[in-house]
Amino acid sequence: MPDITTDVLIIGTGPAGSATAALLASYGVDVLVVNRYRWLAHTPRAHITNQRTMEVLRDLGPEVEAEAYMHAADQDLMGENVFCESLAGEELGRMKSWGNHPLSRAEHLMSSPSRMNDLPQTFMEPILFKTACSRGAQSRMSTEYLSHVQDADGVTTTCRDRLTGKDVVIRSKFLVGADGGNSLVAEHCGLPFEGKMGVGGSMNILFRADLSRYVAHRPSVLYWVMQPGADVGGIGMGLVRMVRPWNEWLIVWGYDINQPAPVVDAAMATQVARQLVGDPELEIELISANTWTVNNQYATHMQQGRVFIMGDAAHRHPPSNGLGSNTSIQDGFNLAWKLAAVVKGHAAPALLDSYSPERAPIAKQIVTRANQSIGEFGPIFEALGMDGGVDHQKIQASMAARCDATEAGAAQREALRKAIEFKKYEFDCHGVEMNQRYTSTAAVTDGQPQPAPNADMELHYQPTTWPGARLPHVWVFSADGKQHSTLDLCGRGQFTLLTGIGGEAWVAAAKAEAAKRGMPIRTHVIGPRQAIADHTGDWARASEIADNGCLLVRPDHHVAWRSATLTLDPAADLARVLTSILGK
Repeated sequence: MPDITTDVLIIGTGPAGSATAALLASYGVDVLVVNRYRWLAHTPRAHITNQRTMEVLRDLGPEVEAEAYMHAADQDLMGENVFCESLAGEELGRMKSWGNHPLSRAEHLMSSPSRMNDLPQTFMEPILFKTACSRGAQSRMSTEYLSHVQDADGVTTTCRDRLTGKDVVIRSKFLVGADGGNSLVAEHCGLPFEGKMGVGGSMNILFRADLSRYVAHRPSVLYWVMQPGADVGGIGMGLVRMVRPWNEWLIVWGYDINQPAPVVDAAMATQVARQLVGDPELEIELISANTWTVNNQYATHMQQGRVFIMGDAAHRHPPSNGLGSNTSIQDGFNLAWKLAAVVKGHAAPALLDSYSPERAPIAKQIVTRANQSIGEFGPIFEALGMDGGVDHQKIQASMAARCDATEAGAAQREALRKAIEFKKYEFDCHGVEMNQRYTSTAAVTDGQPQPAPNADMELHYQPTTWPGARLPHVWVFSADGKQHSTLDLCGRGQFTLLTGIGGEAWVAAAKAEAAKRGMPIRTHVIGPRQAIADHTGDWARASEIADNGCLLVRPDHHVAWRSATLTLDPAADLARVLTSILGK
């Protein structure tokens, strides 16, 4: 007999596990989340928080989104990526990052009701974990996953209580492995991976020191130090990252992956900090230091029967582009509503088979992008003469040559400008963050082709209501004049049907389907003298359907199906689509 029984067991309380637990608890699903450690993240590893992730927090409730903003450094403080010889030394260049270029800022404002920010993992995890537990999720710390066995009806998992040393047997309908880059759940499932682990070595040095005199006038999250002898993760430079402005910092510094990982003590940490800051008298308060490896590996399939993996268990990559925790939380947003639908009997288990086809391509994309971003530092090194060799005097002379009033100096300056500007593919890659489009049985296209890109899809978000794409955000208005995002009309664990004047038959069909299935379906008619109005016309332009057409939107804001106009039999069409998606 099991010691504990639950609907869903989640291994890991990181961004993926805690977000999934919070979502499932919000949907009324019995969920247990366990963590082998005594508490949550103790280092601020992940930090860049993009708009799509903030939309997930917004879906959890305005209070959750508001708490995240309260603890975060806002978009303006994220600032411009600075390239310098040291924080106190000469600046080599900078680029407007994270939506802070005026053109990029406009795209951000038009794309989402939520704002990008910098929220260290030490703040994000407690927000998600608290939300989960306050809404009914059970949790156990110091509980280590050992193994699992699944059968036709569920999964039996054995964990060890690290306080007592006793084993705990947990019976669940489904198991979610959100247990990090060395996932035992993924290993025990024998899931397929591509790529390599441990392609580079890095260390984190977390410390406190007031560096405001070097940085407050040029806010940034990341200060890249280019100097002879500086090295990080095989990239060839040192990184000083702002954790809290302007007195808590994280230095990332490299080591040879083919050698034993170094032991970082206070003396070494102080020496490295002094070198990168450029202050030989700097005193720091060392908080912690740890080593880690640069990975380049992703799961090509993320499910085995009743067991799923997500987060770093599925996509293992360097922190470039700031995609790690964002993709992890979005994995949870994809899977949680599907688990809830199956647990509640609204969908057949076949719905869950759409998880891997939808999220595994995202895992491949972001692991590839993050590792490619490391390589894209190369042109900066070349422009500065840092592309190989350890002759410090030669490198310093080459860096100085860009100041010469010669054709070679002018060419070097132009090369450096272009190389830094090209780093927008890492530091302002809005399309990678927002353009996820799913192809699976949970999005019914009826043969409608995916719209062709009209811009670089890595750099620019392209809104569309093509089934599988995220519903475009525009502001619409309630009768009291207040504005609401179209995303706010949807989500929160329910399907939503959006239509306009002349589409009332869609509303009737949705209500009939909801009653027949015992499953809530939210409906909105958008138009003049309706509860929701499109005063600006933005929705008419973004919806890509006629007023009497409809959009069926999934609980995760992605379009499940659309009809450009009212069909001959809307009830039959909606029933067909829901049966296709839900499997029953």
